[in-house]
Amino acid sequence: MLIRDLLLTKSREVLTIHPEKSLRAAMGLMMEHQIGALPVLFVDGALVGIVTERDIFRFLYDSRGDMAGAMVADVMTPDVIVGVPDDSVEYIAQVMTQNRIRHVPVIDAGRLAGIVSIGDVVKARLDDMTVTNRYLMEYINGGPLFERW
Repeated sequence: MLIRDLLLTKSREVLTIHPEKSLRAAMGLMMEHQIGALPVLFVDGALVGIVTERDIFRFLYDSRGDMAGAMVADVMTPDVIVGVPDDSVEYIAQVMTQNRIRHVPVIDAGRLAGIVSIGDVVKARLDDMTVTNRYLMEYINGGPLFERW
């Protein structure tokens, strides 16, 4: 399965945030929508970073909980690992595992096309294994899909 296929199963809306928004605003958006990451975009739509729960937690620990005046730009990860629609789900799973990340923004023609979470990847892999398992069981048991002539 390709990432483009996985994105078709998700909501088309991708929540994002501007780097000059407050850290509190980012936290509120993440809490309200029950998400773990926000791509950070300039007004022109250029991806400049990603802010995750882990980034926020690390910032709060380092600042001893003082978020007064903290902006998304202060907390975000600027060097974003991205995927493209033609990447396979298996490849993205490897990228996530090797880099110890849970979210990968997807870029198509220089624009943000979506975001893939580790949960999305696991679900896609499980769905694929379920289908494969069914076909193998049909084959082994000589089911209607594989009747012998």
